[in-house]
Amino acid sequence: MKLYFDPITVNCRKVAAGFGLLGAEFENIYVDYFAGAHKNDEFLAINPNGELPALVDGDLNLWESNAIMVYAADKLGQTDAYPSDPKIRADIHRWHLWESSKWFGACYVYLVENVVKPMLDQTPDQAAIDAGAPTFHALAKILDDRLNGRQWLSADQATLSDIAVAAPMHLHTFQKLPLENYPNLSAWMTRVEALPCWEATNPAPHIPPELLAKLL
Repeated sequence: MKLYFDPITVNCRKVAAGFGLLGAEFENIYVDYFAGAHKNDEFLAINPNGELPALVDGDLNLWESNAIMVYAADKLGQTDAYPSDPKIRADIHRWHLWESSKWFGACYVYLVENVVKPMLDQTPDQAAIDAGAPTFHALAKILDDRLNGRQWLSADQATLSDIAVAAPMHLHTFQKLPLENYPNLSAWMTRVEALPCWEATNPAPHIPPELLAKLL
């Protein structure tokens, strides 16, 4: 399997960490996000959406990060991170869809305003953050309630749903996500961050030092 990705992006880190949780081996094909390499003709032939990541496995070109993780799990027959119980799988799929349709956007505004813009010497738009805050808090409460009395989202161990839902928060300190009123969510994120697959995909070493310094 060839994974076309840039380790600094949300969905690329998601897949890399998911592959780590699955024990999936892959060939790393680096695509420079900030240089716009995901918009060139070579990459568009793989993913016409011009978005990272993308997977090539033989004659299969696959995009959408959650689909890539599920495909790898099925290919490997990995039933720890992607249990075979249909109820657990349905729950994982539910969280994957929720993450991509709701949670990603709620966290992304904080990423753009508090991480990307400072790195590009642009001023964060507090009005945009304020406008997005009610949605973020409503969704964060859903997660916090779900994690009340639970270690992980879908099973007794970490699964692909935990990786997917954690990914939009992966730079939460720099994003300045307002997590102080969500103790269950915060404790869960600490558990995710302790996973070897998460530690191994830390994007900080891949961010140029001069850009990282702007966030510190």
